[in-house]
Amino acid sequence: MEDRYFQTADRYVESLYETDADLERVNEAIRQHGMPEISVAPGYGRLLTMLVRLSGAKRLLEIGALGGYSGICLARGLSRGGKLTSLELKDEFASVAKANLTAAGFGDVVEYRIGEALDSLERLGEEGASFDFFFIDADKGNYVRYLDWAIRLAAPGALIVGDNALLHGKTMDPDAKGSSVVVMREFNSRIATDPRLESTILPAYDGLCIARVKAQPSQT
Repeated sequence: MEDRYFQTADRYVESLYETDADLERVNEAIRQHGMPEISVAPGYGRLLTMLVRLSGAKRLLEIGALGGYSGICLARGLSRGGKLTSLELKDEFASVAKANLTAAGFGDVVEYRIGEALDSLERLGEEGASFDFFFIDADKGNYVRYLDWAIRLAAPGALIVGDNALLHGKTMDPDAKGSSVVVMREFNSRIATDPRLESTILPAYDGLCIARVKAQPSQT
């Protein structure tokens, strides 16, 4: 009954919004290229735009580009002079994402770094990079390590957002024991309890974690 309620609520909310041509283009490109259809939910895409805009973030880091859906949503919230750095394992996915962001008018604000995200994060750390906003939506088995890197690279007050907190209900199912499930449970717990963060977890769609970094790790 509860699952049906949330599914119905999601459909109702989406019915209130008009079709978004740029994001529909992304969905079509993903289908045409045989890519996984796992972009962030439309409602959370709109929330990403709002969070970036409301926070005034100018340096964004996205872990997991896929076809550019979340990239467009993030870039829409940027003010002039803002920059999106996007980490993507596969060069062919990054090419699709770049084409879609360019078509949406954001090709000049995004930089793609190709390869294992943990390697890219280490290089960013060596470069002394810091960011105001992080969006984590990549391989679930590394979510906790991505969170550690986000905190390390965060400017004070930065926002960290992680998709798929519910993992299609598996994180709530005591009988689910897969490695990704275990990691996602730890990620959710860290978001909720890490003293360096203040946070909330939204249960709609597939769940979204939102955390604000209180201070740099060296200050705690």
